[in-house]
Amino acid sequence: MAANCKNPRSKAGAYRRFLSLVLVTLVGVLLLVVLLGTNSVSNFVSQSPNESSVNVLSPRYNNSDYRLILNLPKQSELSIQLEKRNQLRPRNTDLYPKLAQNHITIVLYVHNRPQYLKVVVESLSKVVGISETLLIVSHDGYFEEMNKIVEGIKFCQVKQIFAPFSPHVFPDSFPGVSPNDCKDKDDAAKKHCVGNPDQYGNHRSPKIVSLKHHWWWMMNTVWDGLKETEGHTGHILFIEEDHFIFPNAYRNLQKLAAWKPKKCPDCYAANLAPSDVNSRGENWDSLIAERMGNVGYSFNRTIWRKIHMKTREFCLFDEYNWDITMWATVYPSFGGPVYTLRGPKTSAVHFGKCGLHQGQGERGACIDNGAVNIAVEDVDKVVNINSKWEVQFSENQPGYKAGFKGWGGWGDERDRALCLKFAEMYKH
Repeated sequence: MAANCKNPRSKAGAYRRFLSLVLVTLVGVLLLVVLLGTNSVSNFVSQSPNESSVNVLSPRYNNSDYRLILNLPKQSELSIQLEKRNQLRPRNTDLYPKLAQNHITIVLYVHNRPQYLKVVVESLSKVVGISETLLIVSHDGYFEEMNKIVEGIKFCQVKQIFAPFSPHVFPDSFPGVSPNDCKDKDDAAKKHCVGNPDQYGNHRSPKIVSLKHHWWWMMNTVWDGLKETEGHTGHILFIEEDHFIFPNAYRNLQKLAAWKPKKCPDCYAANLAPSDVNSRGENWDSLIAERMGNVGYSFNRTIWRKIHMKTREFCLFDEYNWDITMWATVYPSFGGPVYTLRGPKTSAVHFGKCGLHQGQGERGACIDNGAVNIAVEDVDKVVNINSKWEVQFSENQPGYKAGFKGWGGWGDERDRALCLKFAEMYKH
């Protein structure tokens, strides 16, 4: 009888232990499923050490209401993954926990020229003061070799952003190549294809239009879409992957930005290089005010607001180059000369020898022996401008005359519409 009295308790205890074991097992399985789901990264995008949380982020443009407002193209999986990555915190904050109070953020925008990128990164590593600031690298799409080079940077804080609507991210739909797109000088009515030709009768080339799309997306994102720059009131410096930066560039630029309000109140920007990319400067004992160049240019949020107000002029002008669009239609719309302030000796050099979509491989690198031969003298290593110098204004500046209609390549209404939408991305 005693044994029979103990039996129900024994069975109840065993049952409770069994339930506990089942619950623990179920919880473990659920955790494993969640972990596997959140760690499944697109095959196109490799994970960096500090990016384990990338998949718990929500893609901004994937919000249905937001998409309805802007009517953005349907995102591919790669596009969504890249857009999530844009929300990650900068790397190297353990090495450089604080940015200098008066730092000038540097934005390096890149395409797919690894040999060029290696050169500009090496030059940046020797820039005096580089560890004080944030380097933002803006990628036109995603290319693994380019990504690896940037992930290897250890000399400052680095944030990467990837254009999620780059034509390079959409292999079989707009903004990339759609199966029914018109090509070259196709007659849309006869071929039953899609697209509007430019003023010269040529249909869009995704590789070409990516230039203007990337620059405009980058500008809107850097100024209005990043937590890291939302409170930045000073200048932001913009450089490209084929710009060699001298060691004194950053310190010189800090001086120019500080002197500009008094030295040249009518100047919109500060530049590291002459507008003539073949010039190395005049070597005068004076500062120079001239047309804003496209090598090492910097400006503040006030100027960005003026540019942003000219969105329609930028997006509707039939010209695939962003810089020519600015020179030919945006700057003239300001109603007066658009000057930039620079020193009499260049602090940045354009070294590219070939077009944007060349130079990806070792053989086609467009660099002699895989390197550039740019002499860096002692004067290029220290501040070489003087606050006592006067400013020499370049009165007769070369440029695009009234009536210039652009070189084309930007006639498709879809490109123009997407450009306009980029200007509205961060307004909702």
